[in-house]
Amino acid sequence: MNHLEAFLNAMQADAALIHRPENLRWLAGYTGEGCLFIARGAQVILTDSRYTEQARREAPAWGLQQVAAERNYPALIAELAMAHGAKTVHVETDYLTYDAYQSLSKALSGIELVPMGGVPEKLREIKDEAELESIQRAAAIASDAFMNILPRIHAGMTEKQVQRMLEFEMLELGSEGVAFETIAAAGLNGALPHATPSDYVIQSGELLTLDFGATVNGYRSDMTRTVGFGKITGELRHIYETVRMAQQLGLDALAVGKQCGEVDRVAREYIDARYPGAFGHSLGHGVGLFIHEQPRLAKGSEQVLCPGHVVTVEPGIYIPGVGGCRIEDTVIMTADGTINTIAAPKHLIEL
Repeated sequence: MNHLEAFLNAMQADAALIHRPENLRWLAGYTGEGCLFIARGAQVILTDSRYTEQARREAPAWGLQQVAAERNYPALIAELAMAHGAKTVHVETDYLTYDAYQSLSKALSGIELVPMGGVPEKLREIKDEAELESIQRAAAIASDAFMNILPRIHAGMTEKQVQRMLEFEMLELGSEGVAFETIAAAGLNGALPHATPSDYVIQSGELLTLDFGATVNGYRSDMTRTVGFGKITGELRHIYETVRMAQQLGLDALAVGKQCGEVDRVAREYIDARYPGAFGHSLGHGVGLFIHEQPRLAKGSEQVLCPGHVVTVEPGIYIPGVGGCRIEDTVIMTADGTINTIAAPKHLIEL
């Protein structure tokens, strides 16, 4: 079953509007701006003159309508809805701005706008073979880029310099672009889980956490490695080894049929017994066309892991005034077990 067919089978309204870029690509293969109008008798891309040729190339099987000043998006959508007898239309209320929703509501007077309720996102949770192949290629690029820069990074560089080197290496290896904003956090900045790379100069004896990913065919990878500069001793080494063991426990706990919250619990309890309260975020999340998708390996989550899910396992410890550490892999769930897409080693590398 293709993506569009799966969506049509799940669609509860007469028609649907798709605005979220990841869903445009997933349903139509279209990567430009605009929106999709989907009914059981019509699939149309609405866009402006900048993207019409792109739409024809990327989605030749779809209809195409060009918006203009006298026929803006709400007006054109209203025409399509009336032409296809739609009384109810699904809309992405979790994505549209308030003003955009109000404009649609006014133009589609007499037609009920129904929240889509994350239907495309739910369908996107289970990846097909082509999607998994793209994710694996993206993961391989990120892993190789990390290994390639290790001989070239050293104390005395800034976080930004390491960030730029890593991102350039991923591009050189074939990434379409970064999967998200690369995190490079050294020394005390390591206590910030989502630190922004700065001009801070990395010192000998410090840890550097790198959280990054590559992109292939729109699909993302996500990995984190923490490396040391010079000899790492004392508490920082203990923090690293605690995270490494917690991450391995989380990886070992992954299994089809297991609740996501149970996987989170295994890794969390190990860290909390040694560093109470130092692991604040969830253990992991889904990865695909968007970097944070469902399912989430989160405390209390009762969602069950299924074949085709792709999840990260990324425990961390963050201590203000000391520093921090995170280790992360992206893992594919299969009927026969798991595939860890990240090949880079996880022992403490001391440069």
